[in-house]
Amino acid sequence: MSSAPALAVDKLNAWYGAAQILYAVSLTVARGEVVALMGRNGAGKSTTMKAIMGLIPRRSGVVRVDGDDTLALRSFEIARLGVGFTPEDRRIFSDLTVLENLEIGQRKPKDLQFPAWSLDRVFDLFPNLAEKRHQLGAFISGGEQQMLSIARTLMGNPRLLLLDEPSEGVAPVVVEQLANTLLLVKQQGLSILLSEQNVAFAQILADRAYMLEKGQIRWTGNMHELVRDPELQRSYLAL
Repeated sequence: MSSAPALAVDKLNAWYGAAQILYAVSLTVARGEVVALMGRNGAGKSTTMKAIMGLIPRRSGVVRVDGDDTLALRSFEIARLGVGFTPEDRRIFSDLTVLENLEIGQRKPKDLQFPAWSLDRVFDLFPNLAEKRHQLGAFISGGEQQMLSIARTLMGNPRLLLLDEPSEGVAPVVVEQLANTLLLVKQQGLSILLSEQNVAFAQILADRAYMLEKGQIRWTGNMHELVRDPELQRSYLAL
């Protein structure tokens, strides 16, 4: 197995048209580590995720997954390397059932080091989805749609999981349920880059954090440092 980190980003720049959004963003995610990318709305978190995943047409810098340079690759090629992406807007197929959504996302594992994700394993992790497996995606709750989006990504058997704002727009009771579920996923060794602005949610999962403001990394450190520093939270997260 390679000794390279699961994800290494160095001086990543990204543009929407002529507007530059990311400025020399650098971060790493070690194997089995959960890293939180934090900041206010509009700080560039989602753009960073999309740029890593190859969904931004114009970008420069270095992005390596398990040591492989992915900057020139297309999104489906990056996915084939074992990168799973759960977007902020979920992107489930609302006219398909929960079960059909999961089956569409299923891929054989690239890395046999970890147990393969199967329907049974996903339903054990998300019992709400098991109960509603035959319901259309349009007729389950917002929280269940978020669970379905994450579960469908897991069915692709990723080695690296990119989670964009999983707690956004979800009821507090579901946020807690999601956090506990993702903690189980973490304990199984999956590397995760988590985009968040909810400190309470992020601290349950994350080992380290990067603070993003106006497309630039402004702070990095242990997640416990961020939790214990209200001034830091006010500076970069308060509205």
